[in-house]
Amino acid sequence: MTRPAALALVAACSALSVLPLSAATLQRIEQREFGRMPDGTPVVEITLRNTNGLRVRLISYGATITEILAPDRQGGFTNVVLAATSLDAYRRGFGGAASVIGRVANRIAHARFSLDGVSYTLAANNGPHHIHGGRVGFARVVWQARTLPPRADSASAQFDYVSRDGEEGYPGTLNVTVTYTLTDHNELRVDYEATTDKATPVNLTNHAYFNLAGHGDVLEHELWLAADAYTPTDELLIPTGEIAPVKGTPLDFTTPTRVGARLAQLQPRLNGYDHNYVIRGGGKALVQAARLVEPRSGRVLEVRTTEPGVQLYTGNHLQHAGLCLETQHFPDSVNHPQFPSVILRPGQTFRSTTVFAFAAG
Repeated sequence: MTRPAALALVAACSALSVLPLSAATLQRIEQREFGRMPDGTPVVEITLRNTNGLRVRLISYGATITEILAPDRQGGFTNVVLAATSLDAYRRGFGGAASVIGRVANRIAHARFSLDGVSYTLAANNGPHHIHGGRVGFARVVWQARTLPPRADSASAQFDYVSRDGEEGYPGTLNVTVTYTLTDHNELRVDYEATTDKATPVNLTNHAYFNLAGHGDVLEHELWLAADAYTPTDELLIPTGEIAPVKGTPLDFTTPTRVGARLAQLQPRLNGYDHNYVIRGGGKALVQAARLVEPRSGRVLEVRTTEPGVQLYTGNHLQHAGLCLETQHFPDSVNHPQFPSVILRPGQTFRSTTVFAFAAG
C-alpha cells in the first residue's frame, strides 16, 4: 500500500463534528451486513456509541476494529485507527487491519515448539519463523458476532471463534471469545477468553494501528511506556531470551518522548520500532502500560492491560502511518521457559483484558 492510500484511510472521518447525546435517547448499538465472503457467508458490522459522541465500529471478519471516532480538544472527531473501506480490501491483505491476532501473537522461532514431550510444527509465514498465528490465523476468518444488551453506561459486542485441533499446526480445539465494550468514560475495553481440550499455547492481542491526528504519520506523537526493560532480539526479531534495561538506549520511553526522536539510531537494522517491552507490574492486575499524546489535536490514548508485555510497532511497512501497542505475552515465550508461560491446559480459562481510554486536553 502506498503512503497516500494508507493515510487517506485513517483520515476518512477527520472533518466530522459530533454532538453529545443523552443516555435516554442514544441508540447505543446497531448492526448491519458489511459484505459477504466468496462462499456467501455474511460479514457483520456492529456499531457501538456512547453519550460523548465516541463511536466504535467492528466487523466479524477478524473481529476487526474498523473505526474509533474520537474527539480532539476542539470537539472535532476523527477515526484514530487505520482501516479499509471494504471487505474485499481486508481479504486482499490490507496491511493496517485492527484485527484479533491468534492463536499466538508475534513470533515463534523456526515455526516449532515442544509441549509435554511432543514436537509441533507450525506454518512458517515469516521467513523460517511463524508470526501472528500463521497464514490465516484469527485475523482472516469470520467470527460469530452478536450484540449484548446495553447497560446504562456502556454497550458491548461479542465475537466467538472455534479454532480446530491442528489449525495452523496448533494442538487442541480452542474456543475463543472476544468482547468489546464501549463505556461513557470513553474507554474501549477488550476482554479475551479461551478454553481448550488439549494443552496449547495461547497469546491473543489486537493489532490496531493508532494515529491520533487522523492523518499524516505518527512520528510527532509523544509516547510514554511503563517499561524499564525489553526483550532483545536477533537480526530476525526472535528474542534471545534476555531481559535488558532500556536506559541509555533509543528504546527508553520512561519519560514522554517523540516517537520519531531517535529513529535514526535504530537504522540501518530497523526502519522504526518493533520491540517487546516488559510492563512494570504487568501480568497480574490491570495496570497502565502506555500513554500516547498527539500534541496538535490534544488527543490522548492511555492503554491499560493485564498482560506482561506490549509490542511497540511503528507501522514501518506503512511509512509510520500508524502505531501499534500490542498488549501480549512475550514473543517466542513457548520456547523460553524463563518467560511468563503462554500454555493453556484443559480445565483452565485464558483471560486477558486491555483498555484503550481516550481523552483530549
